[in-house]
Amino acid sequence: MTVQPAGPGSGTTALPDPAPGTTAVPGLAPGTTTVPAAAPRATAVPGLVRGSGAALAAAAVGGSTASVAFDGGDAGDGPLTWGQRAIWQAIESTAPDDHYFTFGRILPVPGTRTVEQLLAALAALVERHGSLRTRLGTGREPYQRLAARGRLEVTVTTGDPDEVLGELAAARFDYAGEWPVRAALVLTGDRVSHVVLAFCHLATDGHGAEVVLRDLRVLLLRGRAPGPPAPQPLDLARRQAGPEGRRVAEQAAAHWAGEYGRLPATMFDVPTSDVPTSDAAGGGAAGGRAADPPIWRALLRSPALDLAVRSIAAAHRTSTSTVLLTAVAALVGGFTGHERVAVLPIVANRFRRDTRGIVSTLSQEGLFALDVGGPFTDLLRAAGPAALRAYRSAYHDPADRDRITAAESARRGLPVSPRCCFNDLRFADPGPATCPPGEVLAALAQTSLSWPMSQDKLNCRFCVHVSAGGVSLTADTRYLSRADMERYLRSLEALLVEAAV
Repeated sequence: MTVQPAGPGSGTTALPDPAPGTTAVPGLAPGTTTVPAAAPRATAVPGLVRGSGAALAAAAVGGSTASVAFDGGDAGDGPLTWGQRAIWQAIESTAPDDHYFTFGRILPVPGTRTVEQLLAALAALVERHGSLRTRLGTGREPYQRLAARGRLEVTVTTGDPDEVLGELAAARFDYAGEWPVRAALVLTGDRVSHVVLAFCHLATDGHGAEVVLRDLRVLLLRGRAPGPPAPQPLDLARRQAGPEGRRVAEQAAAHWAGEYGRLPATMFDVPTSDVPTSDAAGGGAAGGRAADPPIWRALLRSPALDLAVRSIAAAHRTSTSTVLLTAVAALVGGFTGHERVAVLPIVANRFRRDTRGIVSTLSQEGLFALDVGGPFTDLLRAAGPAALRAYRSAYHDPADRDRITAAESARRGLPVSPRCCFNDLRFADPGPATCPPGEVLAALAQTSLSWPMSQDKLNCRFCVHVSAGGVSLTADTRYLSRADMERYLRSLEALLVEAAV
């Protein structure tokens, strides 16, 4: 591992020696990199052209860049894994708004570690996990290209960690030319206080990012990575193409084929009737109109919903995720009129020995199908087995799913796809817990709804996300207006609270 300033050929401009108004970064040789002496907060640069890597991120947050060499030893080309193919399809259908899929993590750094120590740890991290040095190859079919060695550019700044992450994640990745992780070191005085990482979704999903953070913590504490060499995506792709992989894929394909023949072609199939109108100011509901831009996200923060879900899970001896998935499906049926509903839960696919500890994108959509006639609490009995079938179907070969979708679409003479997703982003189910009805009802006073995001394109018409911060709905207002988005989330809260009390 060597550290040096980013120079010609690295995609940034070489850095000068410290000049008046700048301070040398502790732990690096003079001239290696500099940061402004007074940059109390990150400030976006007006007119900044995004997408040029660490140098532009550094400029946006009032910092500079260093680069660190890595050499992981192994290299090679191979097919994409099932998870990589699935997310690549989503990226292609969302571009140029595919920055939507970029996500990040912030790691507080204990003690008084220097920039040079952190750069060494980042180099070891990239060497350990092949996905962090894998880029997209393009040809007749996309493929993965694992590089043995290279240089990672790292932003060094004194900005606010959350704002730094926002800058790192703001631009879409160059999938063929850029390393799939962007890194920044945040300084407090003469020490690194935070590491900020923005991940390309082709490289990993949220669970894989947690493995990255775990290994980075260990590298900082012990100076070496834990355990045996990490499993690599190239190896996983080979196993998925082998006999065992085909056996698993065929079982999943049978579920998709059987259910597709019994489901409506899509869930939200009636366009919003009114003429599109600008709704960019945000705020209240927009009536029955499509908005401009068409894709919006509504976020419901409801302690009452959280308490109700846990109480229902306790009463029915199921998980909070199953309760939420069932409620989402029931209301999709109520809003669309479909008696049999399909929802695509995003499944982690980390229940197998060969996938448990890998840093890669494993999450894929499963197919959850449910007849939604009858009371909500009755639906929960059928939802448990249906959810298990959906989770198993998520570990599938996208080529099989594409074939099944094309055949069913040809049979019906119209495109077949649910376009209705559910993504439980919580890393742990909070678990069932009985709650007094009065406490649930009292919590309703704390409910709030906001509109944190809008954009032009998305690969889905309707997607519910569950996180520690609340329940959000991202939807295409050409099929579900902002007024109906708000009505949906408030109806979800009402349904669950009523079932709990």
